[in-house]
Amino acid sequence: MLDICKLGDEILKTKCSEVEKFDDSLKILCNAMFETLDNADGVGLAGPQVGADKRLFIVSIPDKNIRMTFVNPQITETSVETGSYEEGCLSIPGLYHKVTRPLRVKITAKDVNGKIFNVNAEGLLARVIQHEYDHLDGKLFIDRLDEKDRNTVINKYNRKLLKRRKRNG
Repeated sequence: MLDICKLGDEILKTKCSEVEKFDDSLKILCNAMFETLDNADGVGLAGPQVGADKRLFIVSIPDKNIRMTFVNPQITETSVETGSYEEGCLSIPGLYHKVTRPLRVKITAKDVNGKIFNVNAEGLLARVIQHEYDHLDGKLFIDRLDEKDRNTVINKYNRKLLKRRKRNG
């Protein structure tokens, strides 16, 4: 199990480095990320969220039978049509806000063995891919909100942290 970095951790603002070695350590990291994701009951997790400065993310959507690893991904196309949907993030636990994103994406990536693959995604998978991809460029979903909404989410998060510290403190 890995620790999930939270809002305020510097690595979440970092543009991540390309993965160069497709070796056992990469497979171990990805397996640990899946274990962490499953335990956290999320649908996606990116390298920087677990403190790894690596351009990789994983997606797990059990009810759609999807479990994928994306290494050095590149979104090559997005649809003109967009939609708003409530998003959350394991790095900002318990808080959600509607985010507008393209409804469909095309992405090219490598698997943990370095083999290139392409995915045409829509619906929830397209949204999760875009959300996790943003992490690789140092962006959180709140960075896609207007200033007022972003500040509202940050303030709610800070109040939750303060309450938790008072209870534990």
